[in-house]
Amino acid sequence: MHSLIIFASGRGSNAQAIIDYFKANGKARVSLIVSNKADAGVLDIARKENIPYIVVDKQTVKEVALVQQIEAHNPSLIILAGYLWKVPDSILNAFPNKIINVHPALLPAYGGKGMYGHHVHEAVVANAEKESGITIHYVNEHYDEGSIIVQARCCLAKEDTPDSLAQKIHKLEHFFFPRTIEFLLDNA
Repeated sequence: MHSLIIFASGRGSNAQAIIDYFKANGKARVSLIVSNKADAGVLDIARKENIPYIVVDKQTVKEVALVQQIEAHNPSLIILAGYLWKVPDSILNAFPNKIINVHPALLPAYGGKGMYGHHVHEAVVANAEKESGITIHYVNEHYDEGSIIVQARCCLAKEDTPDSLAQKIHKLEHFFFPRTIEFLLDNA
């Protein structure tokens, strides 16, 4: 069975979707959750699902001890699911082409430092875009510049707000992210 590690900073809805998807099909399991926030909702999910977790700070995220803890789980993939910090070189170098992220827009548009979550939705709506979507991509040393794996789109209506767009984006993420992970595992 494949081992997955999730890095998350927020409430963890994508983490929960991934956990549920692989509990149902048995191809993988989330073996560790890493968060940079001690009060993140994703840690409640970790406790509820009996998944070990680590809370990191700006220093510990860069230390070799974290790489060793991750290596102990022999991950097939490391998944960024709403993780807001840049992944340090120590982790990128230890797990080349094994770290993926979901971005709430169609990259390269609306990517880069500071472009996450509601900031992205506000910019998309403010620019009166006709469509938005998600981009699942490999992670490299630059924000949102890794190779694109898949994109999924949704239309924007004139009456859409950042909140209504966020709901559309979450539906895309919760459907496509686990299935893209499964595709990558099946074709590794």
